[in-house]
Amino acid sequence: SKFNYNLIKKEEVKNNNFYYLELDNSISNINNKTKYDLYLQKSDILIKAGRYTKPSVLIHACCGPCSSECLSELDKYFKVDVLYYNPNIYPEEEYDKRLDTLSTLIAYLGFNNTLYPYLYDHSAYLNAVKNYSDSNYKEGSIRCYHCYEERMDFLARFAKEKSYDYFTTTLSISPYKNSAWINEIGERLENKYNIKYLYSNFKLNDGYKKSIELSKKYNLYRQEYCGCEFSLNELNAKK
Repeated sequence: SKFNYNLIKKEEVKNNNFYYLELDNSISNINNKTKYDLYLQKSDILIKAGRYTKPSVLIHACCGPCSSECLSELDKYFKVDVLYYNPNIYPEEEYDKRLDTLSTLIAYLGFNNTLYPYLYDHSAYLNAVKNYSDSNYKEGSIRCYHCYEERMDFLARFAKEKSYDYFTTTLSISPYKNSAWINEIGERLENKYNIKYLYSNFKLNDGYKKSIELSKKYNLYRQEYCGCEFSLNELNAKK
């Protein structure tokens, strides 16, 4: 691009078709924080000028509470649909409870998001982490990396099949999730499947705190553990 987006000011916007065309054709990939911030800055200018068309994004949702702030933030800039695919969650009753909570949230928000719920298949998770199943691997360990990877790989393939412009995940809103790992995986899958990954670190700007506030506002069920039997065992050991 010919523009230094760090210098863009809203009051400097000129009613110039070439200027808007340059803006509209810039930053095709949004796979790091700088590009994400600049994309939002560019989009605000185009929205103000009435020249913005929302691209589509399929977001992987781990649960309702984490999705609340993510969906609220993205709705202004994207046409957002939601994939619920979390084979890590244990037991199945917990999987269904979190799905019900997510469905309730989407109805409350009223953003017209399409929800794709996937059938429970815990074996997919167990296969992904089969080399990291002993008690030496705690929450936040390499086992979690492979859990992110398994879910995000399914997400990228599904988004590609459905012809979305971008794919992303709510996982980064949690202070217990490694955003650097998540974005590393996302960028690799972008190249693997030839579909654009939308950078995410939703915990920034008090994102996690806002998700808690929204959960209280909508009276959402908030789980006590990440989801897998290993995190459930860690929780029970602390009680």
